[in-house]
Amino acid sequence: MNLRRTRAMARKELLHIARDPRSMAMALAVPVIMLLLYGFGLTLDVDHIPTLIYDFDRTPESREAIARFQGSRYFQVLGTVNDYAAIERAIDRDRCLLGVVIQHDFARNLEAGRQAQVQLILDGSDSNTASIAQGYADALLRSYAAEIRSSALMRKGGAKLEIPIDNRLRALYNTELKSRNYIVPGLISVILMIIAALITSLTIAREWEMGTMEHLLATPLRPAELVLGKLAAFFTIGFADMLIAIGVGIFVFRVPMRGNMLLLVISSCIFLFGALCWGILISALTRSQLVAYQLGLLTSFLPAFLLSGFVYSIENMPVAIQAITYIVPSRYFVTILKGVFLKGVGIDVLWGELVFLFVFASAVFFITTRKLRQKVA
Repeated sequence: MNLRRTRAMARKELLHIARDPRSMAMALAVPVIMLLLYGFGLTLDVDHIPTLIYDFDRTPESREAIARFQGSRYFQVLGTVNDYAAIERAIDRDRCLLGVVIQHDFARNLEAGRQAQVQLILDGSDSNTASIAQGYADALLRSYAAEIRSSALMRKGGAKLEIPIDNRLRALYNTELKSRNYIVPGLISVILMIIAALITSLTIAREWEMGTMEHLLATPLRPAELVLGKLAAFFTIGFADMLIAIGVGIFVFRVPMRGNMLLLVISSCIFLFGALCWGILISALTRSQLVAYQLGLLTSFLPAFLLSGFVYSIENMPVAIQAITYIVPSRYFVTILKGVFLKGVGIDVLWGELVFLFVFASAVFFITTRKLRQKVA
């Protein structure tokens, strides 16, 4: 391989990119736009749940239970109603997610040690949010019921009611339990995969459509030199996108950076190189920019978004889909990003993911050069 020819190819691609400032601006602006849209718009936090209360009991104890809901950040009590129909109408109109119905003799049953009934009416159209809301309401009511029974026993001269389990929560790494800290690092993987695959998937296809590929093939350029020359130019843009995405995550969204920045940059460069090679491979397989763009979008955005564990837990997927995720490079890069950002772990933990990314990048580069050699032949 001749370094001079590779450098000339890289210079040619950089000049081509510089002559299209709109595409350059889009390539650099897209990471910021995606991070801002997804970072601020996409959240997995469930709080301020719209709630209506129907109080049958109307006792000081039931009013105290209502006050507990009003004082919790997880619930937004819209008011009280006097029948079930009002709750159902509010749920039908998407004004309410949860209805809490406090039954007759709520206070009397609690003080007597009997089971007190509280009915929870949930909008199950969003099953995940409904399950979380049910868990919050159950925990609040159980805690309040334990306090009422303890007070009743003490008034009767009995011993204080001791709860047999002292449950104390300690959250590691993401101590504030903010979904933004979980989402933003994964977004960096999605953005790099999309940008890298899409901007390179058009490059060789465009050469074929414009008729300049024949001129390139008539030069002494070898396939590896052609690929590396094009990669060098687009790697510069991708590296800038990577720095922009990391900077926005740290300084705009305040995602904690607990790990080694050098490890993050090296792993990002390996992933970026593999993604760029994948885009050039797509471009080499097709001679149409339209087909290359569609195939690049299909093989970059969807796997990176759906099968990487960025939002959806891989452990909850069907076994067949879980098996497919093992060949998705974004899965391993997301693990590295979250490990470095949130956990502060190093290469002793993440070496397996790094090895996979390196093997993926090397394999795709090798296949791409072989494919271009076939095109030359």
